[in-house]
Amino acid sequence: MLTFEQKLEILESFPQLERRNVSLKRVNFHYEQSVYDKKTVAFHIHPNGNGFIYAGLLEGYETDDKGFVNIRDYSEAELRELVEKSIRSLSGDGSGSDKPAGASASPATADQTAAVRPQTSGGLWTNDQGQILTLKYEDDLWYIFAGESLEMAFETREEAGEYLAEEGFAPQKG
Repeated sequence: MLTFEQKLEILESFPQLERRNVSLKRVNFHYEQSVYDKKTVAFHIHPNGNGFIYAGLLEGYETDDKGFVNIRDYSEAELRELVEKSIRSLSGDGSGSDKPAGASASPATADQTAAVRPQTSGGLWTNDQGQILTLKYEDDLWYIFAGESLEMAFETREEAGEYLAEEGFAPQKG
């Protein structure tokens, strides 16, 4: 198992990533050039050895419901490979699937997505009066916007989806 310092050194070797210190001595790394609302590549890298890398767009990785892989026991080579793939997938170069788990496409790419997958992404939601709300995953929360105004925020995708359904909204197709 790599030490906390070794994991940080590896992550800091990627110039495209921006380090962000968070609570309890944990560290996140963001990829600001992401074509998705999803920008977090490394999540809660912790001195106890735990940490997560975003792989929601990648095939062949067992991820949690937000698209993250636990890297506790990863070797240096495995960690470097996963971080490279994660960055590549968020850059929109066609690697992996077309929608991230736990994130929505940015407005520039929303039209390229055939349908919103209710269990894994955000996107546009409409009701029968034609009103539109936007569900976005950012900074570890799910936000619902009416235009530019924040309507609600939720900790999980499921809570946000339940709220939207209760209010009569459904994912917008195409």
